[in-house]
Amino acid sequence: MERILVTGGAGFIGSHFVRRLLRQHPEYQVTNIDKLTYAGNRDNLRDVEEDPRYRFVLGDICDAALVDKLVAQADAVVSLAAETHVDRSLLEAGAFIQTDVYGTYVLLSAARRHGVQRFLQVSTDEVYGEMPEGHFARETDPLRPRSPYAASKAGGDMQCLAFAVSHGMPVMVSRGVNAVGPNQHPEKFVPLFITNALQDQPLPLYGDGRQVRDWLFVEDFCEALDLILHQGQPGQVYNIGAGHQRPNVQVAEAILDLLGKPRDLIRPVPDRPGHDRRYALDWSKLRGLGWSPRHTFEEALTKTVAWYCENETWWQRARGDAYQEYYQRQYGWRLEEGATAVREEGQG
Repeated sequence: MERILVTGGAGFIGSHFVRRLLRQHPEYQVTNIDKLTYAGNRDNLRDVEEDPRYRFVLGDICDAALVDKLVAQADAVVSLAAETHVDRSLLEAGAFIQTDVYGTYVLLSAARRHGVQRFLQVSTDEVYGEMPEGHFARETDPLRPRSPYAASKAGGDMQCLAFAVSHGMPVMVSRGVNAVGPNQHPEKFVPLFITNALQDQPLPLYGDGRQVRDWLFVEDFCEALDLILHQGQPGQVYNIGAGHQRPNVQVAEAILDLLGKPRDLIRPVPDRPGHDRRYALDWSKLRGLGWSPRHTFEEALTKTVAWYCENETWWQRARGDAYQEYYQRQYGWRLEEGATAVREEGQG
């Protein structure tokens, strides 16, 4: 297995995974197909563009002819291409269904035709839905997605497992917690709050900020994916957890403390619809393969904050006109209501 096709490799996790494959497996040839939506950025892999083992292809995983050509040249497929942001899925779900569901079908169909040796579908803990306190989702738990994004990923996952059963395909599915690290698009929670804080702008915190998430450094995440790709059992699902559960408000405060910014930059705003209160995974199955995170939450966040402080040009470009339009649509009215609530509370 020396020819690896990575989809969505110009994105956040994808770019780190491509770099890891080239670093850890010097005999591998890695092809990266990415259609370079707003979240895909070729700058994320500039340091490997001249590597003869690496090839970039501009394209869409929904393009069946192109996918068939690329899969025919691959021994394994790692499917990272996806629309991934819950907030955007609430505004417009169509692109999520197209990429996350139909695009997955296109990849699976091509992989079946050409008899790939391994197929890894990279999914999310959100497919399990909201977890009550004290419960940790296991791989065998039913899927209860509560957002259009989570539903689209669940649809892709179920196709993968159906192809494994119906056609005997060597498919594995990973379901990971929130990844954090360098070059994550600033629409996501941690880079959004870091870049806002660096500009002394308010941090729009949904609701009471007590929603709980587990946080994993992106390099640890990619190490887990590498392990599953090579040692995972076909037809199996593997949860990727960290044990670093934190309420969102606590993460926001930690970011501000690292930057030396006042905590009153946190601005509570109206919550998004159907916001899950808690995600939590049981990842003992993956621990059984010998994996555990190398970074603590504090180490991961410190490295992440430092990267954004040192790479303002990168994130300023990412926060261009299209981003500002989205930001105003998503947060403009919320920030106004939040500011009004603060004023009224002060007057009271």
